[in-house]
Amino acid sequence: MPPSTESAAEARPLEVIRLGRVRYAEAFERMEARRDERLADHAPDTLFLLEHEPVFTLGRRADPTNILAPPEVLEAAGIEVVETGRGGDVTYHGPGQIVGYPVVSLAPERKDVKRYVADLEQVMIDVCSSYGLEAGRSPGQIGCWLNEGQRKIGAIGVRITKWVTSHGFALNVSPRMGHFGLIVPCGIADKPVTSMEVELGRAPPWDEVMDRCEAAFRERFGQRRATLRA
Repeated sequence: MPPSTESAAEARPLEVIRLGRVRYAEAFERMEARRDERLADHAPDTLFLLEHEPVFTLGRRADPTNILAPPEVLEAAGIEVVETGRGGDVTYHGPGQIVGYPVVSLAPERKDVKRYVADLEQVMIDVCSSYGLEAGRSPGQIGCWLNEGQRKIGAIGVRITKWVTSHGFALNVSPRMGHFGLIVPCGIADKPVTSMEVELGRAPPWDEVMDRCEAAFRERFGQRRATLRA
């Protein structure tokens, strides 16, 4: 008897690649190359975990006026501005923020965009909950939220090409919070952004949070076998 769809999903290998701190362009190039390999079925499902040098990224329908600071201020702060092919508005990535770029095939059993986004939300919710933070969702808004949707601690912006994913999620561990004040994060002006460091009064160990992100992702997506490569 052939294995069930769910059993096949659980047996699918997942490669985890930790890139360290990199510029957006370098991570984007690695992600795009792996996406093309996955589309051709020449690579396994992959999760890139990393942190970026300071950058504002704009999604396909981003409002440029949501970048509040003029170019000379951004240059002085060392913040790049990059247009991307993901969904969503403008967001900030920088040191102290864990970024996850899953390049996974949702076929055949997970071909549901809303479910995929909800699963990414749940990854961040599970990590925050493991530190005693009461994280959850905010009705009508994507991401990971605290205080019943009043403070945002994790953002999501995805792209799906022939049911292979790219881009992903960003969890605020201990980023420089002042940089968020230079934009309207994700186009949401009336709800502040927060971080694990702000909420806990301390920054949890970076490698520990990375490990928990990896474990939560593997658990959520039912992938039990993993390899680790730097």
